Amino acid sequence: MMPSIQVLKKHKKRPSVKIRRPFKDFIKTEEFSGILLIMCTIIALIIANTQLANQYFELWETYLSLSLDGFNLSKPLHLWINDGLMAIFFFVVGLEIKRELLVGELKSLKKAILPVSAALGGMIVPALLYMIVNISNPSASRGWGIPMATDIAFVIGIMALLGTKVPFSLKIFLTSLAIVDDIGAVLIIALFYSHNIELHYLIVAGCFLVGLFLINRLEVQNHMVYAIIGFILWYFIFISGMHATIAGILIAIAIPARTRINPDEFVAEGQLILERFKAAGPREREILLNRQHLAALKTLELSCLNVQTPLQRFERGLHYWVAFSIIPLFIFSNAGIAIEVIELSMFLQPITLGIIIGLVFGKQMGIFLFAWISIKLGLTELPSGLTWGHIYGGAWLGGIGFTMSLFMASLALIDPNNLIMAKIGIITGSLISGIVGYLILRYVHIKSQKSNPTPSKST
Repeated sequence: MMPSIQVLKKHKKRPSVKIRRPFKDFIKTEEFSGILLIMCTIIALIIANTQLANQYFELWETYLSLSLDGFNLSKPLHLWINDGLMAIFFFVVGLEIKRELLVGELKSLKKAILPVSAALGGMIVPALLYMIVNISNPSASRGWGIPMATDIAFVIGIMALLGTKVPFSLKIFLTSLAIVDDIGAVLIIALFYSHNIELHYLIVAGCFLVGLFLINRLEVQNHMVYAIIGFILWYFIFISGMHATIAGILIAIAIPARTRINPDEFVAEGQLILERFKAAGPREREILLNRQHLAALKTLELSCLNVQTPLQRFERGLHYWVAFSIIPLFIFSNAGIAIEVIELSMFLQPITLGIIIGLVFGKQMGIFLFAWISIKLGLTELPSGLTWGHIYGGAWLGGIGFTMSLFMASLALIDPNNLIMAKIGIITGSLISGIVGYLILRYVHIKSQKSNPTPSKST
């Protein structure tokens, strides 16, 4: 007689849902982006000093044309990157600024005072130091905005190397600081690095900007409407003499931050749709859903879109493209320097020296000093989990100005030799700031571990 076989049914575990936090996703993206930017910098420097150097530099001078029914726009590749793709970067920056002002760290005045004051110090002191070094040279003094920037992707990338040794609140502080930095950079570009303004084109651009605000008020949420009008706005700002990247910020301001349905309506709709999905019956096959299932899923997808603002959808959709395509391409096209043209005397030239002093000393002095003053005056307080050692280490990391500094240099310095010296100063200053900031934060962590050792487990 064959023994009976008892079939045991496995108890189905209740499905667990991992809730994703947007800011942590942002940090992870910036960590990988920072590492990618470091790789792009190294690759650009290597190629610029090999047999491929001529092809590398000639590539960026290749003309590309955009033609449509008599409309023609022909520019070198490096201008398409710096004026075109970087406008998308500034658009995402604008969305981040708007989000932070509405619901982020910059919404609360008390919370915003610390990163705002620290960012102001990190802009004012480096600019003053650069101006002091270059005060006798008018063409070089235009570069005072170069050492004012902080590259958050590089900063987060460096902190990623430290892992859990860095408090999460420091990442929030430096991200907020970098956003204020970006606001300052946009104002500097608009006010000081635009030239030969054609007022009539600027008026036309203003009309399209008013149009964007109008369709915002009409609660139009179609992405393509904003994209088409935004492109036309970018074009008229581009030919007006105002730097084209300003268009990205202006378009971002006009993007709606309202939803079609509120969260309560979304929950009610979602429950009803899921009930219909459940009532749709068995699947037609093991791997296929029936038409009722698919209809319910499509309706749920639409509800998920309607409960999100266009601002959030644009930011989420473009952030990865910017972090992993546009900025790496910008770095790759702008970071290449032929070492054979570099002489030791260049490090002592006012432009190079001014940028290095601004990034290495100006940034950490300005950020730390202004943060200290704002806290001592009782205007704000030190975030939970942070010490002054963390603030000082973070202030050093603020001297990594890479991406935005390179961009500002391309606008401020027309002479190619001056631009080369600026690149040398940016790379050197950012490298020193990154290394010292890393070592300080590592030391702060080791010191805190020694002063607060983990209690041993009782046996």
